[in-house]
Amino acid sequence: MKKIIFSLVWPLMLPFTLFSQANQPIKLHPQNPHYFLYNGKPTILVGSGEHYGSVINQGFDYKTYLQTMGKDGLNTTRLFTGAYIEKPGDFGIKNNTLAPSEKDLLLPWKRSDQSGFELGGNKFDLDKWDENYFTRLKQFMTEADHNGVVVEVNLFSSYYQHGWEYSPLNTKNNINKTDDISAALANTLLNGNILAYQEKYVRKIVKELNGFGNFYFEVQNEPYAIQKDTVILRNEYGDVKDFRNFLEIVSQRSNDWQRKVAGWIKDEEGKLPAKHLISQNISNFHYPVTNPDPNISVFNFHYAFPKTVDENYYLNKVIGFNETGFAGKSDITYRRQAWRFLMAGGALFNMLDYSFASGAETGQDTSFKAPGGGSPELRQQFGILKHYFDALDFIKFRPDQQVVKSSPGAITEALSDGHQQWVIYLEHLAMKPYSLSLNLPKGKYKATWTNVITGTTIKTETFGTGSITIPQGLMDKVLLVSVIR
Repeated sequence: MKKIIFSLVWPLMLPFTLFSQANQPIKLHPQNPHYFLYNGKPTILVGSGEHYGSVINQGFDYKTYLQTMGKDGLNTTRLFTGAYIEKPGDFGIKNNTLAPSEKDLLLPWKRSDQSGFELGGNKFDLDKWDENYFTRLKQFMTEADHNGVVVEVNLFSSYYQHGWEYSPLNTKNNINKTDDISAALANTLLNGNILAYQEKYVRKIVKELNGFGNFYFEVQNEPYAIQKDTVILRNEYGDVKDFRNFLEIVSQRSNDWQRKVAGWIKDEEGKLPAKHLISQNISNFHYPVTNPDPNISVFNFHYAFPKTVDENYYLNKVIGFNETGFAGKSDITYRRQAWRFLMAGGALFNMLDYSFASGAETGQDTSFKAPGGGSPELRQQFGILKHYFDALDFIKFRPDQQVVKSSPGAITEALSDGHQQWVIYLEHLAMKPYSLSLNLPKGKYKATWTNVITGTTIKTETFGTGSITIPQGLMDKVLLVSVIR
Protein backbone atom coordinates (compact mmCIF):
# COMPACT_ATOMS: atom_id res chain seq x y z
CA MET A 1 0.00 0.00 0.00
CA LYS A 2 1.36 3.34 -1.05
CA LYS A 3 1.03 6.40 1.18
CA ILE A 4 0.57 9.82 -0.42
CA ILE A 5 3.44 12.15 0.47
CA PHE A 6 2.72 15.86 0.38
CA SER A 7 5.11 18.07 -1.50
CA LEU A 8 4.50 21.77 -1.08
CA VAL A 9 6.51 24.42 -2.87
CA TRP A 10 6.13 27.88 -1.40
CA PRO A 11 5.81 30.71 -3.87
CA LEU A 12 8.39 33.47 -3.62
CA MET A 13 7.38 36.08 -1.04
CA LEU A 14 7.36 39.43 -2.78
CA PRO A 15 7.26 42.98 -1.42
CA PHE A 16 3.60 43.75 -0.78
CA THR A 17 3.77 47.25 -2.23
CA LEU A 18 4.85 46.16 -5.69
CA PHE A 19 3.20 44.09 -8.40
CA SER A 20 5.55 41.64 -10.08
CA GLN A 21 5.35 39.42 -13.14
CA ALA A 22 6.56 36.63 -10.83
CA ASN A 23 3.35 36.93 -8.83
CA GLN A 24 0.64 37.11 -11.48
CA PRO A 25 -2.90 37.18 -10.07
CA ILE A 26 -4.86 33.97 -10.00
CA LYS A 27 -7.13 33.78 -13.05
CA LEU A 28 -9.38 31.44 -14.99
CA HIS A 29 -7.47 28.81 -16.93
CA PRO A 30 -7.49 29.75 -20.64
CA GLN A 31 -7.83 26.09 -21.74
CA ASN A 32 -10.63 25.29 -19.30
CA PRO A 33 -12.14 28.31 -17.49
CA HIS A 34 -14.00 26.05 -15.06
CA TYR A 35 -10.65 25.87 -13.24
CA PHE A 36 -7.98 28.35 -12.12
CA LEU A 37 -4.49 29.11 -13.39
CA TYR A 38 -2.07 30.21 -10.68
CA ASN A 39 1.73 30.39 -10.62
CA GLY A 40 1.67 28.85 -14.09
CA LYS A 41 -0.22 25.73 -12.99
CA PRO A 42 -3.80 24.45 -13.26
CA THR A 43 -5.30 24.99 -9.80
CA ILE A 44 -8.23 24.07 -7.62
CA LEU A 45 -8.74 25.77 -4.27
CA VAL A 46 -9.39 23.68 -1.15
CA GLY A 47 -9.54 25.17 2.32
CA SER A 48 -10.73 24.65 5.88
CA GLY A 49 -10.43 28.04 7.48
CA GLU A 50 -11.17 30.20 10.50
CA HIS A 51 -14.29 32.35 10.73
CA TYR A 52 -12.98 35.19 8.53
CA GLY A 53 -11.58 37.49 11.24
CA SER A 54 -7.82 37.04 10.74
CA VAL A 55 -7.12 40.73 10.12
CA ILE A 56 -9.79 42.60 12.09
CA ASN A 57 -8.97 40.54 15.21
CA GLN A 58 -5.56 41.58 16.53
CA GLY A 59 -5.78 38.81 19.12
CA PHE A 60 -5.60 36.20 16.35
CA ASP A 61 -2.13 34.92 15.37
CA TYR A 62 -2.60 34.71 11.62
CA LYS A 63 1.00 33.63 11.00
CA THR A 64 0.54 30.39 12.92
CA TYR A 65 -2.87 29.92 11.31
CA LEU A 66 -1.57 30.33 7.74
CA GLN A 67 1.41 28.10 8.46
CA THR A 68 -1.03 25.44 9.67
CA MET A 69 -3.05 25.75 6.46
CA GLY A 70 0.09 25.33 4.36
CA LYS A 71 1.33 22.34 6.36
CA ASP A 72 -2.09 20.70 5.98
CA GLY A 73 -1.74 20.98 2.19
CA LEU A 74 -4.60 23.49 1.84
CA ASN A 75 -4.51 26.62 -0.27
CA THR A 76 -7.44 28.96 0.38
CA THR A 77 -9.14 30.98 3.14
CA ARG A 78 -11.86 33.63 3.35
CA LEU A 79 -11.31 37.10 4.81
CA PHE A 80 -13.87 39.72 5.85
CA THR A 81 -12.39 43.20 5.53
CA GLY A 82 -14.34 45.24 8.10
CA ALA A 83 -17.69 46.48 6.79
CA TYR A 84 -19.29 43.60 8.71
CA ILE A 85 -18.30 42.33 12.15
CA GLU A 86 -19.98 40.27 14.86
CA LYS A 87 -20.19 40.42 18.62
CA PRO A 88 -19.43 37.56 21.02
CA GLY A 89 -22.25 35.03 21.11
CA ASP A 90 -23.64 35.71 17.64
CA PHE A 91 -24.82 32.50 15.90
CA GLY A 92 -23.96 30.49 19.01
CA ILE A 93 -20.23 30.64 18.27
CA LYS A 94 -17.86 30.64 21.23
CA ASN A 95 -14.41 32.21 20.62
CA ASN A 96 -15.61 33.71 17.33
CA THR A 97 -12.65 35.22 15.45
CA LEU A 98 -15.04 37.60 13.68
CA ALA A 99 -16.11 39.01 17.07
CA PRO A 100 -12.93 40.47 18.61
CA SER A 101 -12.74 42.02 22.03
CA GLU A 102 -12.92 45.82 22.19
CA LYS A 103 -9.13 46.13 22.53
CA ASP A 104 -8.45 43.72 19.64
CA LEU A 105 -10.87 45.17 17.07
CA LEU A 106 -9.07 46.79 14.11
CA LEU A 107 -11.03 48.25 11.19
CA PRO A 108 -10.13 50.26 8.08
CA TRP A 109 -11.40 53.50 9.62
CA LYS A 110 -9.79 55.50 12.41
CA ARG A 111 -11.52 55.96 15.71
CA SER A 112 -12.72 59.48 16.43
CA ASP A 113 -12.45 61.30 19.75
CA GLN A 114 -16.16 60.73 20.44
CA SER A 115 -17.32 57.82 22.55
CA GLY A 116 -20.35 55.73 21.69
CA PHE A 117 -19.43 52.80 19.43
CA GLU A 118 -22.00 50.06 20.00
CA LEU A 119 -19.39 47.45 20.97
CA GLY A 120 -17.29 49.78 23.11
CA GLY A 121 -14.77 52.56 22.58
CA ASN A 122 -15.00 55.59 20.36
CA LYS A 123 -17.01 55.99 17.18
CA PHE A 124 -15.35 55.77 13.77
CA ASP A 125 -14.42 58.58 11.37
CA LEU A 126 -15.22 57.29 7.88
CA ASP A 127 -13.14 60.06 6.31
CA LYS A 128 -9.91 58.83 7.89
CA TRP A 129 -8.12 55.52 7.31
CA ASP A 130 -6.41 53.57 10.07
CA GLU A 131 -3.05 52.75 8.49
CA ASN A 132 -2.43 50.13 11.18
CA TYR A 133 -5.25 48.14 9.62
CA PHE A 134 -3.78 48.29 6.12
CA THR A 135 -0.33 47.37 7.42
CA ARG A 136 -1.82 44.28 9.11
CA LEU A 137 -3.88 43.47 5.99
CA LYS A 138 -0.81 43.52 3.74
CA GLN A 139 1.27 41.57 6.23
CA PHE A 140 -1.49 38.95 6.29
CA MET A 141 -1.52 38.76 2.48
CA THR A 142 2.28 38.41 2.39
CA GLU A 143 2.17 35.59 4.93
CA ALA A 144 -0.65 33.89 3.00
CA ASP A 145 1.43 34.11 -0.19
CA HIS A 146 4.44 32.66 1.62
CA ASN A 147 2.33 29.65 2.68
CA GLY A 148 0.70 29.10 -0.72
CA VAL A 149 -2.72 30.36 0.39
CA VAL A 150 -5.12 32.17 -1.96
CA VAL A 151 -7.43 34.58 -0.10
CA GLU A 152 -11.06 35.32 -0.86
CA VAL A 153 -11.23 39.03 0.03
CA ASN A 154 -14.85 39.53 1.02
CA LEU A 155 -15.84 43.20 0.98
CA PHE A 156 -19.39 43.14 2.40
CA SER A 157 -21.90 40.84 4.08
CA SER A 158 -25.56 40.77 4.91
CA TYR A 159 -26.20 42.11 8.40
CA TYR A 160 -28.70 39.42 9.47
CA GLN A 161 -30.72 40.23 12.60
CA HIS A 162 -28.38 42.48 14.56
CA GLY A 163 -25.16 43.07 12.62
CA TRP A 164 -26.15 46.50 11.35
CA GLU A 165 -26.34 47.69 14.97
CA TYR A 166 -22.54 47.53 15.24
CA SER A 167 -21.45 48.29 11.69
CA PRO A 168 -19.17 51.35 11.42
CA LEU A 169 -21.37 52.47 8.51
CA ASN A 170 -24.38 52.75 10.81
CA THR A 171 -24.94 56.39 11.76
CA LYS A 172 -24.87 55.44 15.47
CA ASN A 173 -21.27 54.25 15.15
CA ASN A 174 -19.60 57.03 13.17
CA ILE A 175 -19.26 60.83 13.38
CA ASN A 176 -19.99 61.40 9.67
CA LYS A 177 -23.77 61.62 9.87
CA THR A 178 -24.45 58.71 7.54
CA ASP A 179 -28.13 58.33 6.72
CA ASP A 180 -30.26 56.49 9.25
CA ILE A 181 -31.51 53.46 7.30
CA SER A 182 -32.63 49.91 8.00
CA ALA A 183 -30.26 46.97 7.73
CA ALA A 184 -32.23 45.73 4.72
CA LEU A 185 -31.25 48.82 2.71
CA ALA A 186 -27.57 48.96 3.69
CA ASN A 187 -26.31 46.97 0.70
CA THR A 188 -28.62 48.45 -1.91
CA LEU A 189 -28.59 51.60 -4.04
CA LEU A 190 -31.23 52.99 -1.67
CA ASN A 191 -28.78 53.53 1.20
CA GLY A 192 -28.40 57.31 0.86
CA ASN A 193 -24.96 58.81 1.50
CA ILE A 194 -23.64 55.45 2.73
CA LEU A 195 -23.08 54.46 -0.90
CA ALA A 196 -20.32 57.04 -1.29
CA TYR A 197 -18.54 55.72 1.80
CA GLN A 198 -18.87 52.15 0.51
CA GLU A 199 -17.31 53.18 -2.79
CA LYS A 200 -14.45 54.95 -1.04
CA TYR A 201 -13.81 51.83 1.09
CA VAL A 202 -13.86 49.48 -1.91
CA ARG A 203 -11.50 51.61 -3.97
CA LYS A 204 -9.09 51.94 -1.04
CA ILE A 205 -8.87 48.17 -0.54
CA VAL A 206 -8.53 47.58 -4.29
CA LYS A 207 -5.56 49.98 -4.44
CA GLU A 208 -3.90 48.64 -1.30
CA LEU A 209 -4.05 45.01 -2.47
CA ASN A 210 -3.21 45.47 -6.14
CA GLY A 211 0.37 44.26 -5.76
CA PHE A 212 -0.71 40.80 -4.60
CA GLY A 213 -1.59 37.92 -6.87
CA ASN A 214 -2.87 35.46 -4.25
CA PHE A 215 -6.47 36.63 -3.96
CA TYR A 216 -9.78 37.33 -5.64
CA PHE A 217 -12.56 39.67 -4.51
CA GLU A 218 -16.00 38.59 -3.37
CA VAL A 219 -18.63 41.34 -3.44
CA GLN A 220 -20.90 40.22 -0.60
CA ASN A 221 -21.38 37.28 1.69
CA GLU A 222 -24.90 35.81 1.67
CA PRO A 223 -26.80 38.75 0.12
CA TYR A 224 -29.91 36.56 -0.02
CA ALA A 225 -30.05 36.40 3.79
CA ILE A 226 -31.62 39.84 4.03
CA GLN A 227 -32.53 40.73 0.44
CA LYS A 228 -34.67 38.16 -1.38
CA ASP A 229 -37.43 38.22 -3.96
CA THR A 230 -38.20 34.49 -4.18
CA VAL A 231 -38.12 31.75 -1.59
CA ILE A 232 -38.79 28.15 -2.57
CA LEU A 233 -40.01 26.22 0.46
CA ARG A 234 -39.63 22.48 0.82
CA ASN A 235 -40.72 20.81 4.05
CA GLU A 236 -37.88 18.30 4.01
CA TYR A 237 -36.39 19.07 7.42
CA GLY A 238 -39.51 19.18 9.60
CA ASP A 239 -39.43 22.66 11.09
CA VAL A 240 -40.49 25.08 8.34
CA LYS A 241 -38.27 27.72 9.96
CA ASP A 242 -35.14 25.62 9.35
CA PHE A 243 -33.02 27.46 6.77
CA ARG A 244 -32.34 24.17 4.98
CA ASN A 245 -35.96 24.18 3.80
CA PHE A 246 -35.48 27.41 1.86
CA LEU A 247 -33.92 28.12 -1.50
CA GLU A 248 -33.42 31.86 -1.18
CA ILE A 249 -32.98 33.94 -4.33
CA VAL A 250 -31.42 37.36 -3.99
CA SER A 251 -33.51 40.43 -4.79
CA GLN A 252 -33.04 42.54 -7.90
CA ARG A 253 -32.13 45.61 -5.86
CA SER A 254 -29.34 43.61 -4.21
CA ASN A 255 -28.12 42.46 -7.61
CA ASP A 256 -28.15 46.05 -8.86
CA TRP A 257 -25.98 47.12 -5.92
CA GLN A 258 -23.60 44.15 -6.36
CA ARG A 259 -23.11 45.11 -10.01
CA LYS A 260 -22.26 48.61 -8.88
CA VAL A 261 -19.61 47.30 -6.45
CA ALA A 262 -18.12 44.99 -9.09
CA GLY A 263 -18.03 48.02 -11.40
CA TRP A 264 -16.06 50.01 -8.80
CA ILE A 265 -13.51 47.19 -8.59
CA LYS A 266 -13.24 46.96 -12.37
CA ASP A 267 -12.93 50.72 -12.77
CA GLU A 268 -10.30 51.14 -10.05
CA GLU A 269 -8.20 48.26 -11.36
CA GLY A 270 -8.37 49.84 -14.80
CA LYS A 271 -5.96 52.45 -13.41
CA LEU A 272 -3.67 49.84 -11.81
CA PRO A 273 -1.17 47.22 -13.07
CA ALA A 274 -2.98 44.05 -11.90
CA LYS A 275 -6.46 42.74 -12.63
CA HIS A 276 -8.13 40.33 -10.22
CA LEU A 277 -11.06 37.95 -10.40
CA ILE A 278 -14.38 38.93 -8.84
CA SER A 279 -16.78 36.47 -7.19
CA GLN A 280 -20.49 36.69 -6.49
CA ASN A 281 -22.17 34.60 -3.78
CA ILE A 282 -25.33 33.36 -5.52
CA SER A 283 -27.39 31.32 -3.04
CA ASN A 284 -27.52 28.40 -0.67
CA PHE A 285 -27.64 24.86 -2.10
CA HIS A 286 -28.09 25.43 -5.84
CA TYR A 287 -29.58 27.77 -8.41
CA PRO A 288 -29.26 28.17 -12.20
CA VAL A 289 -27.79 31.67 -12.54
CA THR A 290 -29.72 34.10 -14.74
CA ASN A 291 -28.43 37.30 -16.35
CA PRO A 292 -24.88 36.95 -14.97
CA ASP A 293 -22.79 40.08 -14.46
CA PRO A 294 -19.97 39.97 -17.08
CA ASN A 295 -17.53 41.24 -14.43
CA ILE A 296 -18.03 38.06 -12.37
CA SER A 297 -15.66 35.12 -12.94
CA VAL A 298 -16.38 32.99 -9.86
CA PHE A 299 -19.93 32.01 -8.89
CA ASN A 300 -19.95 30.86 -5.26
CA PHE A 301 -22.59 28.91 -3.34
CA HIS A 302 -22.98 27.95 0.32
CA TYR A 303 -23.95 24.41 1.47
CA ALA A 304 -23.86 23.54 -2.21
CA PHE A 305 -25.17 20.43 -3.95
CA PRO A 306 -23.18 18.84 -6.80
CA LYS A 307 -26.03 19.72 -9.19
CA THR A 308 -25.02 23.38 -8.75
CA VAL A 309 -22.10 22.77 -11.11
CA ASP A 310 -24.23 21.08 -13.76
CA GLU A 311 -26.85 23.85 -13.63
CA ASN A 312 -24.23 26.53 -14.22
CA TYR A 313 -21.59 24.78 -16.33
CA TYR A 314 -22.80 26.76 -19.35
CA LEU A 315 -21.33 29.93 -17.82
CA ASN A 316 -17.78 28.69 -18.58
CA LYS A 317 -16.61 30.16 -15.29
CA VAL A 318 -15.52 28.73 -11.95
CA ILE A 319 -18.31 27.34 -9.76
CA GLY A 320 -17.35 27.37 -6.08
CA PHE A 321 -18.58 26.04 -2.74
CA ASN A 322 -17.02 28.59 -0.40
CA GLU A 323 -18.78 27.90 2.90
CA THR A 324 -20.13 24.83 4.58
CA GLY A 325 -21.25 24.12 8.14
CA PHE A 326 -24.50 23.80 10.12
CA ALA A 327 -24.34 20.02 9.60
CA GLY A 328 -22.91 18.74 12.87
CA LYS A 329 -19.31 17.96 13.81
CA SER A 330 -18.76 14.70 11.95
CA ASP A 331 -15.77 14.81 9.58
CA ILE A 332 -17.39 12.41 7.14
CA THR A 333 -20.16 14.90 6.29
CA TYR A 334 -17.78 17.61 5.13
CA ARG A 335 -15.27 15.27 3.49
CA ARG A 336 -18.02 13.84 1.34
CA GLN A 337 -19.33 17.32 0.49
CA ALA A 338 -15.87 18.28 -0.77
CA TRP A 339 -15.35 15.17 -2.88
CA ARG A 340 -18.87 15.32 -4.35
CA PHE A 341 -18.59 18.96 -5.35
CA LEU A 342 -15.12 18.88 -6.88
CA MET A 343 -15.83 15.60 -8.64
CA ALA A 344 -18.95 17.20 -10.13
CA GLY A 345 -16.70 19.79 -11.80
CA GLY A 346 -16.39 22.52 -9.17
CA ALA A 347 -13.04 24.23 -8.65
CA LEU A 348 -13.30 25.65 -5.12
CA PHE A 349 -14.26 24.23 -1.74
CA ASN A 350 -13.90 25.89 1.66
CA MET A 351 -14.90 24.53 5.05
CA LEU A 352 -15.77 26.86 7.92
CA ASP A 353 -13.45 25.29 10.51
CA TYR A 354 -14.28 26.11 14.13
CA SER A 355 -11.23 24.31 15.51
CA PHE A 356 -9.41 27.58 14.79
CA ALA A 357 -9.81 30.41 17.33
CA SER A 358 -7.71 33.02 19.09
CA GLY A 359 -5.25 30.98 21.14
CA ALA A 360 -5.99 27.91 19.00
CA GLU A 361 -4.42 28.98 15.71
CA THR A 362 -3.06 25.49 15.02
CA GLY A 363 -6.64 24.24 14.69
CA GLN A 364 -6.40 21.65 17.46
CA ASP A 365 -9.39 22.76 19.56
CA THR A 366 -12.13 20.23 18.84
CA SER A 367 -14.02 21.14 22.02
CA PHE A 368 -15.45 24.23 20.32
CA LYS A 369 -19.06 25.33 20.63
CA ALA A 370 -20.31 26.32 17.18
CA PRO A 371 -22.84 25.26 14.51
CA GLY A 372 -20.43 23.21 12.43
CA GLY A 373 -17.27 21.14 12.42
CA GLY A 374 -13.53 21.17 11.89
CA SER A 375 -10.56 19.11 13.05
CA PRO A 376 -6.92 18.33 12.20
CA GLU A 377 -8.02 14.96 10.84
CA LEU A 378 -10.56 16.56 8.52
CA ARG A 379 -7.97 19.01 7.18
CA GLN A 380 -5.63 16.09 6.52
CA GLN A 381 -8.40 14.45 4.48
CA PHE A 382 -8.99 17.68 2.55
CA GLY A 383 -5.25 17.79 1.90
CA ILE A 384 -5.42 14.27 0.45
CA LEU A 385 -8.22 15.42 -1.85
CA LYS A 386 -6.19 18.43 -2.98
CA HIS A 387 -3.09 16.31 -3.57
CA TYR A 388 -5.09 13.73 -5.52
CA PHE A 389 -6.38 16.39 -7.92
CA ASP A 390 -2.94 17.95 -8.29
CA ALA A 391 -1.62 14.59 -9.52
CA LEU A 392 -4.26 14.50 -12.30
CA ASP A 393 -4.24 16.32 -15.62
CA PHE A 394 -7.62 17.68 -14.56
CA ILE A 395 -7.55 20.69 -16.85
CA LYS A 396 -8.57 18.27 -19.62
CA PHE A 397 -11.47 16.92 -17.57
CA ARG A 398 -15.18 17.61 -17.81
CA PRO A 399 -18.06 16.23 -15.74
CA ASP A 400 -18.97 12.80 -17.09
CA GLN A 401 -22.51 11.63 -16.35
CA GLN A 402 -22.37 8.75 -18.84
CA VAL A 403 -19.36 6.67 -17.78
CA VAL A 404 -21.15 5.05 -14.81
CA LYS A 405 -23.89 2.77 -16.13
CA SER A 406 -24.81 1.43 -12.68
CA SER A 407 -23.27 1.44 -9.21
CA PRO A 408 -25.28 -0.75 -6.82
CA GLY A 409 -24.54 0.22 -3.23
CA ALA A 410 -22.61 3.38 -4.09
CA ILE A 411 -23.33 7.01 -5.02
CA THR A 412 -20.94 8.32 -7.68
CA GLU A 413 -19.60 11.48 -9.28
CA ALA A 414 -17.26 11.32 -12.27
CA LEU A 415 -14.89 13.40 -14.37
CA SER A 416 -13.03 12.41 -17.54
CA ASP A 417 -11.19 13.59 -20.62
CA GLY A 418 -13.58 11.38 -22.60
CA HIS A 419 -11.08 8.99 -24.13
CA GLN A 420 -7.95 8.38 -21.98
CA GLN A 421 -8.80 8.79 -18.31
CA TRP A 422 -11.87 8.59 -16.10
CA VAL A 423 -11.93 9.34 -12.38
CA ILE A 424 -14.93 8.20 -10.32
CA TYR A 425 -15.68 8.99 -6.68
CA LEU A 426 -17.81 6.45 -4.81
CA GLU A 427 -19.63 6.90 -1.52
CA HIS A 428 -19.90 3.22 -0.69
CA LEU A 429 -23.10 2.49 1.19
CA ALA A 430 -23.11 -1.32 1.23
CA MET A 431 -20.57 -3.55 2.96
CA LYS A 432 -20.86 -6.33 0.38
CA PRO A 433 -18.76 -5.65 -2.75
CA TYR A 434 -20.73 -5.03 -5.94
CA SER A 435 -19.85 -4.59 -9.57
CA LEU A 436 -19.47 -1.10 -10.98
CA SER A 437 -20.78 -1.14 -14.55
CA LEU A 438 -19.07 1.34 -16.87
CA ASN A 439 -19.65 2.76 -20.32
CA LEU A 440 -16.16 2.59 -21.83
CA PRO A 441 -14.88 2.10 -25.37
CA LYS A 442 -13.70 -1.40 -26.20
CA GLY A 443 -10.15 -1.83 -24.91
CA LYS A 444 -7.92 -2.67 -21.97
CA TYR A 445 -7.73 -0.52 -18.85
CA LYS A 446 -5.75 -0.01 -15.67
CA ALA A 447 -7.83 0.64 -12.52
CA THR A 448 -6.32 2.25 -9.43
CA TRP A 449 -8.48 2.35 -6.30
CA THR A 450 -7.60 4.89 -3.57
CA ASN A 451 -8.89 5.23 -0.02
CA VAL A 452 -9.86 8.92 0.26
CA ILE A 453 -9.49 8.93 4.07
CA THR A 454 -5.85 7.79 4.16
CA GLY A 455 -4.68 8.50 0.62
CA THR A 456 -3.39 4.94 0.30
CA THR A 457 -3.78 2.75 -2.75
CA ILE A 458 -6.29 -0.01 -2.05
CA LYS A 459 -5.79 -1.99 -5.21
CA THR A 460 -4.44 -1.77 -8.76
CA GLU A 461 -5.78 -4.08 -11.47
CA THR A 462 -6.40 -4.40 -15.18
CA PHE A 463 -9.77 -5.07 -16.80
CA GLY A 464 -11.63 -4.94 -20.08
CA THR A 465 -14.74 -2.96 -20.90
CA GLY A 466 -17.88 -3.67 -18.93
CA SER A 467 -17.70 -3.98 -15.16
CA ILE A 468 -15.28 -4.03 -12.26
CA THR A 469 -15.82 -5.17 -8.65
CA ILE A 470 -15.80 -2.44 -6.02
CA PRO A 471 -13.30 -3.33 -3.24
CA GLN A 472 -14.90 -4.35 0.02
CA GLY A 473 -15.41 -1.90 2.88
CA LEU A 474 -17.58 1.12 3.64
CA MET A 475 -14.90 3.77 3.29
CA ASP A 476 -15.25 6.26 0.43
CA LYS A 477 -13.10 5.42 -2.57
CA VAL A 478 -11.94 7.04 -5.78
CA LEU A 479 -11.21 5.05 -8.92
CA LEU A 480 -8.82 6.19 -11.66
CA VAL A 481 -9.33 4.35 -14.96
CA SER A 482 -6.63 4.76 -17.62
CA VAL A 483 -6.32 3.31 -21.11
CA ILE A 484 -3.54 0.73 -21.52
CA ARG A 485 -1.96 1.14 -24.93
